Amino acid sequence: MSVAPSGPIMAQRELIGSYGSYEEAQKVVDHLSDHGFPVSGTLIVGTGLHSLERVLARMTHLRAAGWGAAGGAWFGVLIGLFLAIFSTTAAAGLPLVLWGLLWGAVAGAVFGLISHAMLRGQRDFISESALVADRYDVLVESEHAARAHELLRGMTG
Repeated sequence: MSVAPSGPIMAQRELIGSYGSYEEAQKVVDHLSDHGFPVSGTLIVGTGLHSLERVLARMTHLRAAGWGAAGGAWFGVLIGLFLAIFSTTAAAGLPLVLWGLLWGAVAGAVFGLISHAMLRGQRDFISESALVADRYDVLVESEHAARAHELLRGMTG
C-alpha cells in the first residue's frame, strides 16, 4: 500500500519519478540542475523508511584498546600543540607534542579497555547505522513539471 505525499511542503508539487535508490534520485536532480532547471523547490522524498544496522566486526579487548589509543593520541596531540604554543622555540615544542601523543594514546587505551569491560558483553560488536527507504520520489514545483519531464526524456542511463 502506498501513501501519496501530502501536507504543506508537498502542496503545489508534482511527482516526476520514483526510484529504487537515493543515488538514482540524486542523479535525476543533478541532471535537471545541469540543464538549467530551477531545482531550488525540488524534493527527494524517501518513503517506506527503515533503520538498517550493519554489523561490521566483533569488538574485542584489543580493538577497544586500539580505538581508545587512537582517540587518546589525537587528544594528546592537541594538548601538546596547545602547550607548544607557549614554548620559546620549535625544538622545545616538539617534545611536548610527542609526550602528549604518547600519554594520550596510553590513557585512551586504558579508558577504551575499561569502557569495554564495563559493558560485560552486552554490545560486543561494531556496527554502522543508516536510514534507508523502499522508494525515493522526486517532486518538482507544479509550474515547472512539464519542463522537468521534457528534460528527463532526454536523460541517458
